[in-house]
Formats: sequence, structure tokens, C-alpha cells
Amino acid sequence: MSGPAIGSGPGRALVAVYGVFALAAGARAAVQIATRFDEAPLAYSLSAFAAAVYVVLTVALARGDRRLALAACGIELAGVLIVGTLSMADPEAFPRATVWSGYGSGYVFIPLLLPILGLYWLLRRR
Repeated sequence: MSGPAIGSGPGRALVAVYGVFALAAGARAAVQIATRFDEAPLAYSLSAFAAAVYVVLTVALARGDRRLALAACGIELAGVLIVGTLSMADPEAFPRATVWSGYGSGYVFIPLLLPILGLYWLLRRR
């Protein structure tokens, strides 16, 4: 299957969850950057980056753009694994939590599970 099929059926749930995460992470990052960026510029910038990735994924899945969705899922998975590992190994480097800190523990580990589910869905729908 190709095209919009990736955003249909159960794929709609992924679109919805990514949309919610885009809004939640984006709003949180915007407030943090606007009000206390000097406290943790790296953490807040990473949260904004995560929100941007979620926006890209939401749009890519909704439009059926498999290549873009695969690339964004790969970036998301790499981000959550790298930031999660670094935040656990060196907590002082992240004085404030990001969306991906502790592998998404502040979001019930959904940021870790989402790219795995997304990649599974995208690769399964080939």
C-alpha cells in the first residue's frame, strides 16, 4: 500500500497522538523559552526540537508521506535514546527536564514508545 494508507485506520491514532504531543511539547517549550530560557537553554531547545519533530510527523502521517515520516521517526528515536541516555548519565547537563529526558519518563515513556510504534506501522504498511 502507498500514499494516504499510512494515515488511515490505526494510523489515525498515531496522527492524533503525534498531534497532541506536538501541541503539548510545543506549548511547554514556548513557555519555558519565553520565561526562563537562561535556566536551561539546552533542555528547553531540545524540547522545542522535539515539538518540531512531532509536528513534522503529524503532517507526514496525515498526508501519507512515508519517506518523511520514516526519517522523522528515525530522528525521534535517535533523539529520545541519545537525550535519555545523556540525561541519565549526566543529570547536571540537564538541570531541567526535556520531553526526551529519562527516555520520556515525564510523559509516561510515550516518547520512547511512539517512534517504535511509528516505525512498526510505517514498515508494516509497505
